[in-house]
Amino acid sequence: MIYQLKQDERFLRLPEVKHITALSRAHIYLLISKDEFPKQYKLGQRAAGWLESEVLAWMQSKITPTGSDHRSDAP
Repeated sequence: MIYQLKQDERFLRLPEVKHITALSRAHIYLLISKDEFPKQYKLGQRAAGWLESEVLAWMQSKITPTGSDHRSDAP
C-alpha cells in the first residue's frame, strides 16, 4: 500500500511521542501490542518513527465531547 503524505507531514521519534502523549515508553509499546496505538514505521536499521497525523488522531480519539466528565475515576 502506498501512503500519500500530506505536504506538512513528519515523523516523530519516541521522545517526542512520549512528550506529546504523556505516556511512558513501556505504555506506548503495550498499547501498540494491543493494537490501541499507531504502529511505528521503520526509518532505518536502528531508527523508527510515528506519523504525526496518526499520533494526533489517536490523541483526538481520547478526547470526550465537551461537557462530559472525562476523568477515568468518575463514578
